[in-house]
Amino acid sequence: MEISANTGKSVKTVARKSSKRERKALFYGLLFTAPAILGFIIYTLGPMIASLYLSLTDYNVFKDTTSFIGLDNYVKLFSGEDDLFYKSLGTTFYFVILRVPAVIIISFFLAILLNMNVKGRAIFRTIIYLPSIVPAVAASMIWLWLMNPDLGLLNMALNWLHLPTSNWLFGEGSVIPSIVLTTLWGIGGTVIIFLAGLSGIPKSYYEAIDVDGGGWYSKLRHITVPMLTPTIFFNTIMTIIGSFQVFSEAYILTQGGPNNKSLFFVFYLWRTAFRDTEMGYASALAWVLFIIIMIFTVFVFKTSKSWVHYEGEKQ
Repeated sequence: MEISANTGKSVKTVARKSSKRERKALFYGLLFTAPAILGFIIYTLGPMIASLYLSLTDYNVFKDTTSFIGLDNYVKLFSGEDDLFYKSLGTTFYFVILRVPAVIIISFFLAILLNMNVKGRAIFRTIIYLPSIVPAVAASMIWLWLMNPDLGLLNMALNWLHLPTSNWLFGEGSVIPSIVLTTLWGIGGTVIIFLAGLSGIPKSYYEAIDVDGGGWYSKLRHITVPMLTPTIFFNTIMTIIGSFQVFSEAYILTQGGPNNKSLFFVFYLWRTAFRDTEMGYASALAWVLFIIIMIFTVFVFKTSKSWVHYEGEKQ
């Protein structure tokens, strides 16, 4: 009985010490994460809740009173009363459809080329990455000059090659593809992520293909693409989100023109909020964009189970 009593006391002592350590660890964990948690609450969650409330009002910066109007802003959006809503939404979808595959495919093959063991590989990697850190305003001014229909370098090169020229950013049919082209200038970050994924593929897998007599296509199809599906998945999600939030290009390059053909959703949102000062209506636009991005993100996550393969998982 004496042994049992001593054993019980020892267990209780160990349990108390363990509980004390856990509380201490929890305290320090919360202490060190407090800045991030407070930052999220103050600068993200708080403004989101405020914008949700404002989307249910007729809040205008220069109006003395603000009235609660319920879902009237959303009814105005979806009823067709606001023509620019659907126009900006269609323009943004068109941009996303063009840009996302272009960014993923070009970044993927650039990463494969930059992963090859060739002389000067580090220099080429630097050259590809540098444009992604160039300020958006400076890059946009360069593209405005390059795509000038009369004096631009691109049309001069096409003339020299005896090829048809384009109006580029100044043509209704060519403005969105032209903006997509300007955004491909800064895909260095996506290329770097692909390079990180490629560096994690064991070389022994490629050596096994060589032993079996396979070529570059077999390596690409059976090793590179399946092993990079998690990286492709991540880059796809980030590119979709970034493409829906495109703003700088429309603001600097085209101001939504010509004839509202480059009126992207976020640019229309900004114009509604800061030019027209209709903050309540702009908040409703912001929440519509949030829901659209969330739907696309959830869709990609759900469908990823059929094509994203992680090393070591059971198929």
